[in-house]
Amino acid sequence: MNGVTGRMGGNQHLARSIAAIRAEGGIKLADGSSIWPDPILVGRNVEKLGKLAAMHGIERWSTDLAACLSNRDDTIYFDAQTTELRAPAVLAAIEAGKHVYCEKPVATNLAEALELVRKANVAGIRHGVVQDKLFLPGLLKLRGLIDTGFFGRILSVRGEFGYWVFEGTDQPAQRPAWNYRKEDGGGIVLDMYCHWRYVLDNLFGGVRSVLCLGATHIPERVDESGHSYRATADDAAYGIMELDGGVIAQINSSWTVRVRRDDLLVLQVDGTDGSAVAGLRDCVVQPREATPRPVWDPDSPQPINFYDGWEPVPDTGPTENAFKTQWELFLKHVVCGDPFPWDLREGAKGVQLAELAMRSWRERRFVDVPSLAL
Repeated sequence: MNGVTGRMGGNQHLARSIAAIRAEGGIKLADGSSIWPDPILVGRNVEKLGKLAAMHGIERWSTDLAACLSNRDDTIYFDAQTTELRAPAVLAAIEAGKHVYCEKPVATNLAEALELVRKANVAGIRHGVVQDKLFLPGLLKLRGLIDTGFFGRILSVRGEFGYWVFEGTDQPAQRPAWNYRKEDGGGIVLDMYCHWRYVLDNLFGGVRSVLCLGATHIPERVDESGHSYRATADDAAYGIMELDGGVIAQINSSWTVRVRRDDLLVLQVDGTDGSAVAGLRDCVVQPREATPRPVWDPDSPQPINFYDGWEPVPDTGPTENAFKTQWELFLKHVVCGDPFPWDLREGAKGVQLAELAMRSWRERRFVDVPSLAL
């Protein structure tokens, strides 16, 4: 496990996924056996690695990735490093014959991402990419509504993602400084359009074209050491995407917005027979028969409370951490051969959309999204 000293790697992948699986006694299989992950933590900071290992009762940790990859007993390589470090390390793992599971973006550009796909396929290893939002309770409820035909014909998807990330002056920033430096693989388009690709593709229809306008609203920030630096990467992106079937998706992504909505990510789906609004965990619906009939009259107080007439989609039972759910599926894919469609090619599709979105921004026009050819 490389890169778990970072926020996402340490919290979601180590503490809430692998350590949680170990605490539960492993993943129970139908034949009564269990999959027991035995991680070795890899990174550059000796002190952080030692503390993490002790915290989670893990015996093995190392700063020598090459030595770890040479150990035949460790069969899976996981990468949650910063983006610009990911592709070379994943390639080294593939060449060492390891199965690969990694965070997104899988690379900083499409050419690198496709090279990983080709090398992995030639090597015959199993590979997967984190696509955690598909396993969030709110989006699982959306999936259920789509499968039952609740929406009728889906017309549009409107997404709002983000929150205010402090500049580091009066309050510490909630995200690391590299996120705002393009030269270090930062930028909200590269980060979030990889998410939007798999969310849209899997729930609403394949992305056919994209129009994107990015911005660097905050030009200067302060890093973790208290030093000012110039923000060279985009911190906001405003996008429109055409999907298969004529669905239109509009998604705003911003680290420079103050939240006045139900959650940090909200997706509103409108269809001929009903609408839904989903956050990370909750989802509410308004069917056609409960839809109000507003009349435009700006000279009178609005008589309709537009929050009325929406009903929550009930929980169907306890839900697992989204990252842990996908980890369990990947481990069963490696050990048992269970299906796992979220592979490096799917990860490359996210990088493709991000790259085309940045091209759209440069050229100030819609850009078509072609089929991904290897």
